[in-house]
Amino acid sequence: MQVINRERKMKSSLNIMIIAVLFIVAAIIGLLSMDKKKYVASINGEKISEGELHDELVANYGTDVLQSLVNQKMIEMEIEKENINVPREDIDEEVEKYKEEYGGEAAFKKALEASGMNAADFESNIKDYLALTKLMEKRITITEKEMKSYFKENKDQFEQKEQVTASHILVKDEAAARNVIKKLGEGEDFAALAEKHSTDEMTSEFGGDLGTFGRGEMVKEFEEAVFSMKVGEVSDPVKTEYGYHIIKLNGKTKAKKADYESAKEEIRSTLFESKMNDEVPAWLEEIKEVYDVEYLLDH
Repeated sequence: MQVINRERKMKSSLNIMIIAVLFIVAAIIGLLSMDKKKYVASINGEKISEGELHDELVANYGTDVLQSLVNQKMIEMEIEKENINVPREDIDEEVEKYKEEYGGEAAFKKALEASGMNAADFESNIKDYLALTKLMEKRITITEKEMKSYFKENKDQFEQKEQVTASHILVKDEAAARNVIKKLGEGEDFAALAEKHSTDEMTSEFGGDLGTFGRGEMVKEFEEAVFSMKVGEVSDPVKTEYGYHIIKLNGKTKAKKADYESAKEEIRSTLFESKMNDEVPAWLEEIKEVYDVEYLLDH
């Protein structure tokens, strides 16, 4: 049951889509290596072989997938040549940023599932992306003038609106809600009770964690309750169209006006990624002259 109506950040959504494309390319490569003698489907006894599927994939996607493979191999060679390493803590930090921008672990996991990826696939692609970023740092320059201009043109997006961080337990009726509150009063753990009793399948396995959100992202009754609470407080049952919620407020952030100094690193990162999208294709064309690339795809 969907309790939240979150507005996803475009940057995170786009990056997960890009990483998912890399994952899909890898999956197609796996399909291209199939045993051509096996069968993949049968219609009224008429069989379709893996060889037929292989040939169709090559005809439709072979050139693009091959180019992706060539690009990836050249990037790997450049990373090795430059002796670039990506520390585990950098990968973890980047993953945590995605979780935060998606509004918590539960929402992030759902986004991954929608893209057809698991956590290991995502982390592997994050590592590759960070290594490529390090390669591009020598080629891309971001000036103070560019950053100030971007801040001026996009000032609204750097304003900090009032936000809260909360967890909840969703149950069907008030009696069940009162029972949960009774257990909390007896000292039972909120997260454990959420995992056991909450009907919100999206958050229950994460102890009811809803992450951080602002006004306008929850149904009205839920929003009014959570924004009136004090940090650490657990609410009485809150009725919404989804059922009855027991809410725990874990944190609160006050609204804050846009400040250039505070936004500089985010602006630098945004401009860098924008320039990187243009720079990588040009760079690949340059290094292609260094490597002996020969295309031998047989259609």
